Amino acid sequence: MILKPARLLIALTAIAAAPVMAQTLATVNGKAIPQARLDAAVKQVVAQSRQPDSPQLREMIKKDLIAREVLIQEADKQGFGTKPEVKAALDNARQSIIINAMWQEYLKKNPVKEADVKAEYEKFKASRNEKEYHARHILVGTEKEATDIIAKLKAGGKFEELAKVSKDGSANNGGDLGWATPSTYVQPFSEAMVALKDGQVTDKPVQSQFGYHVIKLEGSRAAKVPSYEELKERVEEALTQRKIATYREELMKKAKIQ
Repeated sequence: MILKPARLLIALTAIAAAPVMAQTLATVNGKAIPQARLDAAVKQVVAQSRQPDSPQLREMIKKDLIAREVLIQEADKQGFGTKPEVKAALDNARQSIIINAMWQEYLKKNPVKEADVKAEYEKFKASRNEKEYHARHILVGTEKEATDIIAKLKAGGKFEELAKVSKDGSANNGGDLGWATPSTYVQPFSEAMVALKDGQVTDKPVQSQFGYHVIKLEGSRAAKVPSYEELKERVEEALTQRKIATYREELMKKAKIQ
């Protein structure tokens, strides 16, 4: 895996303030870059990208650290560090780094447990009791147009052909809306759709805020729920963010804000 420059930049920024140690990586215009800064950058890059530590990675980061030192010296010489907008940006970056460090420490002491992730997944799985429906529709502007289309269908007309007059994008696809749960659609549409049997067409136009629909139900099935392994990381991340939000709210309540 090749590390993206943006991700490398973030890693280098985070360790820019690493303490100077005895060993020196390089000296730029008399200023030493500590070896510890390289080690810290490598450690963070490996953790973020899962790219293995290697001589090539270390050489790439070393070059970036040296280039950044050359650039920061020149920027300081030109006085960019004293500009108000730069000072404000530095203050924001400092706050973000310190707050993120606090979050990391908090999560180490209060980790999301495997049992919590499984319980949340089961809760999600239980809530997915909807069925999925494969529907087609023809959307027109007036009730008479819809009634005429229903009459043509009863006379043997093909739904896919008649759907070419539909006012929406499905006209190019025979009115096909694909598989979806009822909650995907507006209520008048979904109520009429779930009342149909497979292969059946509404015998009356269905009005919604979009116009008048003629609906055909191709089929229905139990809604597919992704496996635990497929959703594990997303559920864990959601629980992590929820935990951070709760802690944040607790701190906000304790603070004296005027």
